[in-house]
Amino acid sequence: MSSSYGKEGEEIAVSYLISKGYQIIERNWRFGKEEVDIIAIYEDELVFAEVKTRTNAYLGNPEEAVTLAKQKSIIRVAAQFVEQSSEEREVRFDIIAIIRNSEKEEITHIKEAFSPQW
Repeated sequence: MSSSYGKEGEEIAVSYLISKGYQIIERNWRFGKEEVDIIAIYEDELVFAEVKTRTNAYLGNPEEAVTLAKQKSIIRVAAQFVEQSSEEREVRFDIIAIIRNSEKEEITHIKEAFSPQW
């Protein structure tokens, strides 16, 4: 899968979130070598969203690619963001799974897809 395809998926996810009332505050926010795709504010929550884009679900749904290791990475990045920004909102971790090909574009937004095990 090309990185441009993943970037297209992120653009779709951003447009989708904005249409649902989310305020995008960061994209591709990095801490060291780790990254979170989208950071947004929705109502009184700080939302960290991972976007996964596939052409089909033949090898599994896109959200299945967010492994436990990837979840831990996103949680580490989120902790650094909160510390650096002094955000005091509740934190939520979402996955936006996109299946996109010449026949369809399907967006699945999984809210509270995982949570930190403090």
